[in-house]
Amino acid sequence: MDDELLDRLALRDLVENWAVWRDALDWARFRTVWHPDGRMMATWFQGTAEEFIRVSQEGFARGVRILHFLGGTSVELAGARAVTQTKMTISQRAPVEGVPCDVLCTGRFYDFWEKRAGRWGLVLRQPIYERDRLDPVDPAASPTLDRDLLARFPEGYRHLAYLQTRIGYRVKPDMPGLIGPEVERLYADGEAWLAGGPLGR
Repeated sequence: MDDELLDRLALRDLVENWAVWRDALDWARFRTVWHPDGRMMATWFQGTAEEFIRVSQEGFARGVRILHFLGGTSVELAGARAVTQTKMTISQRAPVEGVPCDVLCTGRFYDFWEKRAGRWGLVLRQPIYERDRLDPVDPAASPTLDRDLLARFPEGYRHLAYLQTRIGYRVKPDMPGLIGPEVERLYADGEAWLAGGPLGR
């Protein structure tokens, strides 16, 4: 097996481990996916990997339940650097206006990786939010949403942001979607990273 194929397999393994270990609350192994300076971007949190672990633990203790499901992965390699894109769905359950609901948000994980001392690690994870929906757990129930609040957020994660706002999170209002200036900047950052430039976030 050549070195490039081994790198591709290692990166796909790390992408899958991120989702499994994070959702299983296996924080010791989850840390091994990241480099020490790694950063996580999400609708409800932006900061270091270690801070992400802490706030995830705190949220779980308060009843926050978020799951991740993965699809295919694309890998772009440039020596000791890589960018991966992975199809994903984020699933979160919480009360919305008094009605237990599930939100499903489909998009991609856009990840910046670097190989240091022979080990690949995650430097930045930036999700791209493409489409979401909200469904009551009981099909007979129907929450009445605040339309003004819903309209404050981009279409790609509108219902996810609504749910997260209602349970107390401050949601970032300008995350990348399928199209638009935010995702174009992200793609440019990815190209610069693969060309050896600094991470612009």
